[in-house]
Amino acid sequence: MPHFRRAAHLPPTSTRQRIGLFGGSFDPPHSGHMHVAETALKRLDLDQVWWFPARGNPLKNAPREFNARLAAVQIMLEPNRAMQVSDIEAHAGLTYTIDLVRLMHAHCPHAHLVWLMGSDSLQNFHEWKDWQALVKLIPIAVIARPGSTQATRSSHFAQVFRKARLPRRAAKLLPGHDAPAWTYLNAPLNPASSTDLRKKRKHLRYDRT
Repeated sequence: MPHFRRAAHLPPTSTRQRIGLFGGSFDPPHSGHMHVAETALKRLDLDQVWWFPARGNPLKNAPREFNARLAAVQIMLEPNRAMQVSDIEAHAGLTYTIDLVRLMHAHCPHAHLVWLMGSDSLQNFHEWKDWQALVKLIPIAVIARPGSTQATRSSHFAQVFRKARLPRRAAKLLPGHDAPAWTYLNAPLNPASSTDLRKKRKHLRYDRT
């Protein structure tokens, strides 16, 4: 059985780094998630990307047990010093993104933070708890994902906050920018999907019975 280093709860309180916050069920984590994180790391000139596996998602079916997903993210990130994973959502009993962002602002007030999300999340972003308050709390980088590139124009989020959108050429200004502010990053699309991987895992399980 592999030995995992203990998951770090949060970055240092005194940090002034440019940090991308990347939350999700990660059930399972895959190359599409890594593509989002690596694109943001490079295009936003970040020092680190912190991954936050969620305890659950009120808008989706219950994911696998938290520690299994945490361990899977740890395995995927292990070689990359610019990527860290935190168990703070389970540790602090958090459920909603806005509570995580508030905690991060309070814990490391000097950090230049930005929220990272794939464009597929824009379709129901307006259903997130206090979503407009969240947009006004932290700048957001949206990274292109297959099958959802039109969501930038049609999503309720994009329409309500169209005047807060920064052009791609100004993306490096986003971390720590006064909110509301967001940008959309085109990138070569990675087709990996947690939904497809779960389906394959289910079929394999049935094939072995």
